[in-house]
Amino acid sequence: MRSLTRKGAATRRRVLEGAAAHIREYGVAATTLDDVLAMTATSKSQLFHYFPGGREELLLSVARFEADRVLSDQQPQLGDLTSWPGWWLWRDKVVERYREQGRLCPLDSVVSHLGSSTPGAQAVVTELMSRWQAEIAAGVRHMQGIGEIDPGLDPDRAAAGLLAGIQGGVLLLTSTGRTTHLEAALDMGISHLQAGGRLRP
Repeated sequence: MRSLTRKGAATRRRVLEGAAAHIREYGVAATTLDDVLAMTATSKSQLFHYFPGGREELLLSVARFEADRVLSDQQPQLGDLTSWPGWWLWRDKVVERYREQGRLCPLDSVVSHLGSSTPGAQAVVTELMSRWQAEIAAGVRHMQGIGEIDPGLDPDRAAAGLLAGIQGGVLLLTSTGRTTHLEAALDMGISHLQAGGRLRP
């Protein structure tokens, strides 16, 4: 993306946040460029200046924005998996985050809408999962370093399993409106690390 002035960057950010907010409330199909223009008090020429590809480019930017939010909403707990209380605080943060989000997952709805017509859409999700798994794996490695988890455990595999459980829980949340399965996946995943990983003399 070309370099923007501070004012230009602020305008682009306003359009992006407005589009994301509208999609979170009404969904992708019900969000038009006119909706975004009205919501952000932006002219059509401004919108196409910052998003020359029109609606699809804007939606791809919203996907990146929402992917970043998934991780930023878990901070600082996700970056502080350095004790078991810290892991349980992160667990609560994840559940709270998705409970507030509810049944509509804006990232999933945008990526599903873009589909294969926009190659970058799937790359956004792949990068998100990679970053998320790396954060969890870093927590596992820290706990191994302080003797709380067996050093023979593969941190990346453990993180992948926990992340898969979270994603399954989120998927069921979109179907049922309940966080029951998400909570169970986190509880079982963290408890498994605790019970099976602690070193004993």
